[in-house]
This record gives sequence, structure tokens and C-alpha cells, in this order.
Amino acid sequence: MPDMRDDPSEFGAEPGPEMPEPANLKFLRRLVTVLTVVMIAGVVTVIGLLVIRLQAPSLPDLPESITLPAGVVAEAVTFGGDWIAVVAGDEILIYGAGDGALRQRIAVGGGAE
Repeated sequence: MPDMRDDPSEFGAEPGPEMPEPANLKFLRRLVTVLTVVMIAGVVTVIGLLVIRLQAPSLPDLPESITLPAGVVAEAVTFGGDWIAVVAGDEILIYGAGDGALRQRIAVGGGAE
């Protein structure tokens, strides 16, 4: 069996200039390259944001203890910038986040309408 490298004209292939690349193929190649760059940038951005967010402190500065008034049972607690709110029955108690001192009592109307 003859080798094509010996004489390409034997097999119907004529040596000559290469065919120009079709415009659609050139566009597709550029599109795939741009998509690859955008995906790499997106993955790097997501990883960077995850690292930044996971290193942030998750809890606010809390006082050592908070003393509730006698007979009050806490049902929910939420944190603000410099305050802590304790929901207890028909009232909301606002404490200072730094010292844990009671700042304000807010009555919540719980009557039937």
C-alpha cells in the first residue's frame, strides 16, 4: 500500500494553499473563547465573595449577661447595631448591646379586635 506522503497526487489530493476558515467557524471560536474567559472570571468572583463573606464576624458584640425583669420569659431575641431586643409576651425590651442595661420597654397591644 503506497504512502500518501510519497506522492499526494496519487490519492487525489493536490498540494496547494489551505482553504480559508469560514466566517461562522471564526465567530464560533471567538465566542467560545469569550465564554471561557467570562466563566473563569465568574468563578473567581464567586470564590472571592465567599471567602470575604465567610471571614466576616457572624455575631455582634454581646454583653456577658442580660437580666430580665421578674416573671418575664423571652420568646424571641433580635440584634441591632447597638441594641438587643427581647420579645416577651406583650412587650418588647430594648437592651444596650455593650452593657446589657435595659434602655426601653415597649408595650405591644395584644387584645382581640
